[in-house]
Amino acid sequence: MSPVVLIASYLEPEHVDRIRAVDERLEVLYTPELLRQPQYPADHKGLAVPRSPEQESRWRSLLARADILFDFDLTNTSDLPALAPNVRWVQATSAGIGEFVRTKGYDRSMPHTVFTTASGVHAQPLAEFCVMAMLAFHKKFLPTLRDQGRRHWQRFAGTDLREQTLVIVGVGRVGKEVARVARAFGMRVVGVKRTTAGVVPADLHLDELYGPSDLARALCQAENLVLIAPHTRETEQMIGATELALLPKGAVFINIGRGALVDEPALIEALRSGHLLGAALDVFQQEPLPSESPLWAMENVIVCPHSASTSDRENQRITDVFCENLRRFLDGRPLLNRLNTELGF
Repeated sequence: MSPVVLIASYLEPEHVDRIRAVDERLEVLYTPELLRQPQYPADHKGLAVPRSPEQESRWRSLLARADILFDFDLTNTSDLPALAPNVRWVQATSAGIGEFVRTKGYDRSMPHTVFTTASGVHAQPLAEFCVMAMLAFHKKFLPTLRDQGRRHWQRFAGTDLREQTLVIVGVGRVGKEVARVARAFGMRVVGVKRTTAGVVPADLHLDELYGPSDLARALCQAENLVLIAPHTRETEQMIGATELALLPKGAVFINIGRGALVDEPALIEALRSGHLLGAALDVFQQEPLPSESPLWAMENVIVCPHSASTSDRENQRITDVFCENLRRFLDGRPLLNRLNTELGF
């Protein structure tokens, strides 16, 4: 029997054609009229538009047939295991799906389903965001824009990144790319990784590598700190007032991991006190960031609406991963980026 692939979020027609071309044994179902419509390129959540009863019935009939899902069905997250009982594999469009799978209970209610992530797809855009943020603060770009807005001419001296220390907490594919780009600027790069046994730091573009037990030792050196760790029970609130106080005065703080990694009130206090030069935040404890959050109005904060990883090329890259995994699935080979539901990544 031909495996049935159901595409559950909007995808450009040329990428749908690429999926269909993988193997003639595949039956690929794509009904964009039943999907949430994207508001920008690679918007996988889309604008919520209610389906008619007839449309919902049609969509559920497709779910019932599916063996493979391209993306999670965000319109039926609670009922997905019952509505898609035949699904053996879900290819996510995000890298950090561990907490989502756990909170929805899919690790228990879909025990025979494999979940694969989009790990690596977002490495370049996130690395570019990190470098942009470090340059913005160290080159005093935000004050420059404010002076321009009020037509004020005041010369100043910034600094450069060469020989500054960057600490990356969570050195996976994204962390490795951040490190590679930072080294191109002459930075010294230190990594903190969950497992270090047998890992050669130079292979990750690192000057030094520490395990979680040496986090404090790394933070004391962090003139620039990038958080990329996944949200797990072990990493939740891993950076609080104590950890922030370890950072050198004038450090730049960047979070592209998850908002739950950080004690947000403690971060706000470190920014207000001047201990931190600035923070570039792509993720927050509550999203969207509430309008009453002090972070919106702080002059030493860059608020990015969880978009640092999003590129107009993202769907192309995710489709590359999915097509390779489809070939592996059909050949009975291990899938790339398989989620470990126990570890959460």
